[in-house]
Amino acid sequence: MAGARLAALLALSLAAFSVAAQYPSRPIRLIVPNPPGGATDTLARLIAPKLGEALGQPLVVDNRPGSNGNLASELAARAAPDGHTLLLCADAQIVISPHLYAKMPLDTLQDLAPVATLVNTQMLLVVGPALPVKTLQEFIEHARNANPPLAYASIGNGSQHHLVMEILKARAGINLLHVPFKGGGPATTALLGGEIVAMFGGNSVAGHVRAGRLRALAVAGKERSQVFPDLPKLGDFYPGLEATPWLALFAPAGVSQAVLARLRAEVNRLLQDPDQVRRLGGLEPYITTTEEFRALLRSEYAKYGEIVKATGIRID
Repeated sequence: MAGARLAALLALSLAAFSVAAQYPSRPIRLIVPNPPGGATDTLARLIAPKLGEALGQPLVVDNRPGSNGNLASELAARAAPDGHTLLLCADAQIVISPHLYAKMPLDTLQDLAPVATLVNTQMLLVVGPALPVKTLQEFIEHARNANPPLAYASIGNGSQHHLVMEILKARAGINLLHVPFKGGGPATTALLGGEIVAMFGGNSVAGHVRAGRLRALAVAGKERSQVFPDLPKLGDFYPGLEATPWLALFAPAGVSQAVLARLRAEVNRLLQDPDQVRRLGGLEPYITTTEEFRALLRSEYAKYGEIVKATGIRID
């Protein structure tokens, strides 16, 4: 009996090795939930050539915007689980959207297999040049006395940019008017033009901060920014208030562990290439083990579920 069990395990191991050795056998479809030009699309087009070179087959970027990313997630989840369809998306699609929608076309934690984390980024709390504040404390005091309420931008209803500002409002006891935009670019343009006075932003605002066109007051991450090390963290003033957006690679559930391991190894190798790191701009490589990635998904899913419940934000 023991011999038969050992033989069966050996056969499974050889089969897994054979699958990984033959993978990929054709071009890989890389689904991106955003139109060309955004941060997610830019990252996809940055890593696709090198990853395709390492795997021996090209990665073809397939932009599928719509339904706040749910369209792309569903396409990826329903694809054949053979590793030839991948999804590159932001954390919000996986850990926030399920709490915002009464009906979802998929279970993001069950229908998608985590492959590898890619990068994370710092969100900066920035204000326009006309606002007479230089620190977070001054912003809070100014907002507390403003009548009518100051208007702030987000990259969309239910985005981290929206949720974090709503939590800041609640923790600081201030009132702000939310104005959603379709992406960081339009929101930043509105801030520069004086249509709104504040927002949380990443790469879309960092260059303007460096150029002096916008003023940064704090970072939302768990750690201080490597790019703006003098900025305080929100958590320094409001313990526990933090958000660090990340982008990651997913596959349909059911893809073999051997294929997932091959993909993960090549992605992690790519993220340790100094030339690739330089090309990431303000994004920071984010390398995790399989266990760390799965733990991250569980903890962030629970965290944002509580935040959505507390704020009452819904998209139906």
